[in-house]
Amino acid sequence: MSDYRAPIRDMQFVMQELAGQARVAALPGITELSADLVDQVLQESARFSERVLAPLNQSGDLEGSVWESGGAVRTPAGFQEAYRQFIAGGWNALPFPAEYGGQDLPKLVATPVMEMWKSANLAFSLCPLLTAGAIEALLLRGSPAQKQTYLPKMVEGVWSGTMNLTEPQAGSDLALLRTRAERATDPVLGDHYRIRGQKIFITYGEQDLTENIIHLVLARTPDAPEGVKGISMFIVPKFLVNSDGTLGRRNAINCVSIEHKLGIHASPTAVLIYGGDGEDDATAIGAGAVGYLVGEENRGLEYMFITMNAARFAVGLEGLAISERAYQHARDYANVRIQSRDLAGGKEAVPILRQPDVRRMLMSMKAQTEAMRALAYVVGGAMDGARLHPDSTERARLGAFVDLMIPVVKGWCTEASIDVTSTGIQVHGGVGFIEETGAAQFLRDARITTIYEGTTAIQANDLIGRKIARDSGATARAVIAEMRSTEAELRGASASDGEGHLAAIGVGLAAGIEAFADCVQWIADHYRSDIKAAHAGSVPFLKLTGIVAGGWQMARAALIAHQRMVAGAGGASPDQSFYQAKIITARFFADHVLANGHGLRIEIMSGASSTLGLADEQF
Repeated sequence: MSDYRAPIRDMQFVMQELAGQARVAALPGITELSADLVDQVLQESARFSERVLAPLNQSGDLEGSVWESGGAVRTPAGFQEAYRQFIAGGWNALPFPAEYGGQDLPKLVATPVMEMWKSANLAFSLCPLLTAGAIEALLLRGSPAQKQTYLPKMVEGVWSGTMNLTEPQAGSDLALLRTRAERATDPVLGDHYRIRGQKIFITYGEQDLTENIIHLVLARTPDAPEGVKGISMFIVPKFLVNSDGTLGRRNAINCVSIEHKLGIHASPTAVLIYGGDGEDDATAIGAGAVGYLVGEENRGLEYMFITMNAARFAVGLEGLAISERAYQHARDYANVRIQSRDLAGGKEAVPILRQPDVRRMLMSMKAQTEAMRALAYVVGGAMDGARLHPDSTERARLGAFVDLMIPVVKGWCTEASIDVTSTGIQVHGGVGFIEETGAAQFLRDARITTIYEGTTAIQANDLIGRKIARDSGATARAVIAEMRSTEAELRGASASDGEGHLAAIGVGLAAGIEAFADCVQWIADHYRSDIKAAHAGSVPFLKLTGIVAGGWQMARAALIAHQRMVAGAGGASPDQSFYQAKIITARFFADHVLANGHGLRIEIMSGASSTLGLADEQF
C-alpha cells in the first residue's frame, strides 16, 4: 500500500481562499489564530497521521477487532499505542472549550485535521468521531454537574463516548424503540434511571483504548408518549463515576458480540445489552444499568440530533478523506505501472499514466475529491460564523446555509467516494481486485459511509423536506444568487484567460445552476401536492445539489488561481504550477461532472411516474 501524504497545500488554499480563514480568525471568541499557528497545526497533524496512523491502516484491516469471552474487545496491534499518542498530542481536545481542557480552535481548523486522520486510518478515526458527538450533546444539554463529571475526561480523550440509537427492530424508524428507563433512587447513586434493552451497531461500544466509555442511550420512560415524542436521552457509563471523579464499579452493560463487516474491520461495532445479568457482583447492578437523564424527559431525539448533525458532517469528511487516499494510491500506481505503448507513438512500454483513459479516471478522482474538500471546508467555516459572528442577521444567514448543506456534505461526499474508490480499483486493473494491493480496502471502507448516521435517502429526505419545502426554497435561492455572482465573475475574467478555461467553467456552472434552480422551484411547487413524486427524485436532487455546490466552489478556486497567476506572470514557480492545476481541474469538473446536471434534472422533475409505476406484485 502506498504511503499517505497529507495534501497540505490544497488544504491551505481552500481554508485561506475559499473558506475565509482570516474572517474566521477575526470572529469574537477566537484568539491567537495566526496563519503560522494554523500551518503548524496542519504540519503536526500530517506528521502524526502519516507516521503513526497510516502504517496501521492495512494491518488493522487484516487483523480486525476481536470479541473475547466475557465481552471484552481487543483492538488490532498498534492501536492502543497510537491512541496513547493521540491523547498525548492533545488531538482529541482540539475544537472543544478551554473550560473543559480543550484548545478552543475553530471548526475550520479542526476540519482538515479530521480529514487527515480519516485518510490515514478511517477505522481508528471513528472512536474520536463518536466521542466528539457525545461531547457536543453534553455541552449543549448536559447539566452543570454532568459537564463537570464527564467532559474533562472526554475532552482529554481518556474517556470515549458513543451514540446508542439503533435496535434490532428500530433502525431509521426510532418510533419503534423499546429500550426502557425506569426511575430509581439510591443513597449512593442518588436519583437515576435503570436502563434495560438491547442496542446494535454501536461503534466502539466496547474497546480497550480508553478507561471508560460514556454511552448516550435513547430509551423510553414508563409513562412516555408513543412514537418519537416519547424518547429520552441518558448518560450510561461503562464504569460508574464516584463523587471524587474516580472510577467505581462496572455498570450492567454487556457486549455480547461485535459485527463481522464488509469494511472498517479495525473499528468494533458492538451489540450491547443494558441491564443484563453480569457474571459477578461487579457487573450485576440491580434491575438494570444505571443511567442519568440528559435534559428533560421526552426530548431525547431532539438532543441526539445535536450529536447526529456533528457526526453527519464528520461522515461527509470520511467520504472526502477516503477519496483522497484512494486517489493518491491510484496516482502512485499509475506512475510506476509500465504497460503498453504511448498511443502517440514509441516502441517502449510507458507508465499507464500516459494512457488517456487512465488520465480521465485520475482526473475524475482528483476533481471530485477537490470539490468535496472545497465544499466541506466552506461549510466548516460557515459553522464558525453561525456560532460566533457578532451580527445576528449574518449568524442566521450562515446558520441557514449550514443547515442546507449538512445533508449534502454527508450524502454527496459519501456517494461520490464510492465512485472514486471504485475508479481507483479500475486504475489498478486486475491487481486492484487483489486485497494485498490495498485498493480494495478503500472501497470496502467507503461503502458504509452512505449508510450510517442516516442513509443517503434520509439525508435527501431532510434536504427536500426540512430544507427546501419548509421555506419554499428561500435559502436555496439565496445560495443560487451567490452562485450566479460567481458565474458573472467568470465571464468578466475570461477575457484575460487566453486558454479559454474560465469561459468553459462558466458555461458548465451556468448550466448546473439553471438545472438546480429549476429543481428547487419544482420541489417547492410540488412537495405538498405530490409528496411521493418529490421523494422519488430526492436522492438525484441531493446529488445535483452536491455537484453544483461543489462546482461553484471549484469555479471560485479557478478564479482565484487565475488572479494569482496573472499577478505572478513571468515566473515558473511551484505556486504557478499549483494554480494552473487548480484551473484545469476545475474545468474537468465542469466538463465531466457538472455536465450531469441536465440528466439529473430530468430524473428529478420527470422520473417519478416510472419510479412509482409498478404495482407491488410486479416487483
